[in-house]
Amino acid sequence: MIKIRNLVKKYGNLTAVDNLTLDINENEVFGLLGSNGAGKTTTIHMLATLLRPTSGSATVNGYDIVSQSAKVRASIGIVFQAPSSDDMLTGYENLQLHSMLYSVPRHARRQRIDEVLELVGLTDRKHDQVKTYSGGMRRRLEIARGLLHKPKVMFLDEPTLGLDPASRETMWKYVKRLVEEEKVTIILTTHYMEEADMLCDRVGIIDKGRIVALDTPTGLKAGLGGDIIRIKTKTPNAGKMVAQLDFVHKVEQSDGFLVLSVKDAKKALPMLLQHVEAESAEFASPTLNDVFIQITGRNIKEQAEGGFMERYAKYD
Repeated sequence: MIKIRNLVKKYGNLTAVDNLTLDINENEVFGLLGSNGAGKTTTIHMLATLLRPTSGSATVNGYDIVSQSAKVRASIGIVFQAPSSDDMLTGYENLQLHSMLYSVPRHARRQRIDEVLELVGLTDRKHDQVKTYSGGMRRRLEIARGLLHKPKVMFLDEPTLGLDPASRETMWKYVKRLVEEEKVTIILTTHYMEEADMLCDRVGIIDKGRIVALDTPTGLKAGLGGDIIRIKTKTPNAGKMVAQLDFVHKVEQSDGFLVLSVKDAKKALPMLLQHVEAESAEFASPTLNDVFIQITGRNIKEQAEGGFMERYAKYD
């Protein structure tokens, strides 16, 4: 559905996207993860024909983003980070206006508007002004708006940014539903690792304009070497001792703890305690945030919160 070859975007001496090559499959939810300034939004803007690449090429739904930009725009829907619906209009009126801008046939407008409102759970609020909507409802309205012309590709640029946990989970439910019912390919950017883990078929981590890791969420987490066990012990030479056990992949010391990588912590911990006397022990499975930190050396959540507060301060 999307084919990117050696795509580059430069601003003077700054290279925002650096020789990017990537394929995204039809009906796939693809997560593009990166810290602030990594190049993910610039990449989406080029694919959506909002920015012209410095060099390289890309096609969306078979259309070239430079030479066939009008056909690309007809093939895509976009939900931006910043809300863009008209507060004074009702939800229905916003969609009606958008359907005219995208030349949805007059005879099909009402049915299509009703379909997308039902898809995102806003049928009972369609005649209310958007200024009365919650943040989550506004985001769902904008997803509905992006779907009106039946795009082949949807770009969701941090669609749950600033939403409370309950609203975020509600949004996940509707994203899953639109993939199943609308058969649309989704490119999702997010700072919430649990969101990417829940929704994405594959994840690409972008850093300094390059894809530095690409796999399924499960595959990326497995690449860290399995589950993590942290043990505090006074057993002499405990590190050397447990390193000899065949189910222990890696042993490190951190803040007075032995940190072990194992395949299955639930099975490994009882066997481990037969060899060392533990003052305390805990285990956890690796997360996508652990993957992100290992690959980029940064915590994406801290980056997100800092960026959000910076954006909030500008409008305060």
